[in-house]
Amino acid sequence: MVRVKRGIVRHRRHKKIRKLAKGYRGMRRTTFVKANEAVIRAGVNAYRDRKLKKRTFRSLWIIRLNAALRAKGIRYSQFAAGLTKKKIELNRKVLSELAIHEPAAFDAVVKTVMS
Repeated sequence: MVRVKRGIVRHRRHKKIRKLAKGYRGMRRTTFVKANEAVIRAGVNAYRDRKLKKRTFRSLWIIRLNAALRAKGIRYSQFAAGLTKKKIELNRKVLSELAIHEPAAFDAVVKTVMS
């Protein structure tokens, strides 16, 4: 069988992984095996957290909406039910932004929903 020399191929592959591990501390940056483990783990976490981020923001918008509505004496659940009943299709992100930056517009939406 012919001997395979992997010099340049292996060097390029390792270099690519080490570049991805830039900024890590200690052996996680310099040693290929440790860097590879760290890069794989970082990729797994990044993939998972891209999904979690959406959940977290939705939760934040609901909390903001609930706080704005409680100041008006309305519960979030009542408001959400009213939105569906009146067929108003504003999402939670838009509603929370309205509550923060455009209180007059938010009041108008609340008045429409609760009437």
